Amino acid sequence: MSSIQLANVTKSWGEATALEHINLTIESGSFCVLLGPSGCGKSTTLRIIAGLETATSGQVIFNGRDVTKLPPSDRGISMVFQNYALFPHLNVARNITFGLSVRNVHPTEIQKRLQTTAELLGIEPLLDRKPFQLSGGQQQRVALGRALVAQASVCLMDEPLSNLDAQLRQEMRGELRDLQRSLGLTVVYVTHDQTEAMSMADQVVLLNKGRIEQSAPPRVLYALPETIFSARFIGTPAMNLLRLDEGHIAGSRVPVRRRASILGIRPEAVAVDPNGSVPANIQSIEYLGADLMAFCMVGTERITVRADGRSGLAAGDQVMLTWPCRAEHYFDHNGNRSL
Repeated sequence: MSSIQLANVTKSWGEATALEHINLTIESGSFCVLLGPSGCGKSTTLRIIAGLETATSGQVIFNGRDVTKLPPSDRGISMVFQNYALFPHLNVARNITFGLSVRNVHPTEIQKRLQTTAELLGIEPLLDRKPFQLSGGQQQRVALGRALVAQASVCLMDEPLSNLDAQLRQEMRGELRDLQRSLGLTVVYVTHDQTEAMSMADQVVLLNKGRIEQSAPPRVLYALPETIFSARFIGTPAMNLLRLDEGHIAGSRVPVRRRASILGIRPEAVAVDPNGSVPANIQSIEYLGADLMAFCMVGTERITVRADGRSGLAAGDQVMLTWPCRAEHYFDHNGNRSL
């Protein structure tokens, strides 16, 4: 197993800066997800860890060893890409073992690793097939097998599930997590999908415009967002962010408990209660089966309520809302958590 450290890593192309002063530690044997919107720098970070890109400044350290100037082949890593990159003219077995053959691994060792990997991934019946004879999920398993057969302690994954349908993505998330735990791999995984990040990661690194917005376990990222960006990006639906004006929710007489610029409340923390203290008007309803989203106005601010799908709420209703004090998050005018 290998720990990974990025020390003050910056990446620029001319005047364009992709990454700015990235400092990050990934513990050995952990599942780390690089999360963020398109263009935030997550794939560039992964490529610098892999050695496919060279940092403009800073260091990449594996297990205390500076590998900044080493090529990918000398870093002891394997990679799984969004494009499975399977050789169409080779069968599954040859696709999985191709890299071992190139590195002149003994045929007996190759066969042993192939058998172990095929059993692990449940693809033994597929070894003689060509890629065009496989489903998307099977192709993904072959691409994963090619990475695992190398027996590298670090596995880098760049949006490997994005080409799969929703149900298969859900199944593969569980399989990947189980494999990582059973093999003790250090995994660095890139995605823009917060569901993947929150369900799989030990550590989520949320990136925004080339900087680390917040790095924390999923539960901490959800419960204690450090910035407005974190609060908006994590959670479905997104956290309510209400502007405050002189100690009240803007446009209303509803007082708040602290002086700040923004009050954040998760929609699932808000309840419709006749005994509540916050008057609201329901503008619209979105029915989702088990849940119902009520989009309300409090003063000039819009607030989403996640309610039971069986509730009789309707557009135009005048309701009273309530939420516990512990559900409140306050942010200053710079968008940072107000302490």
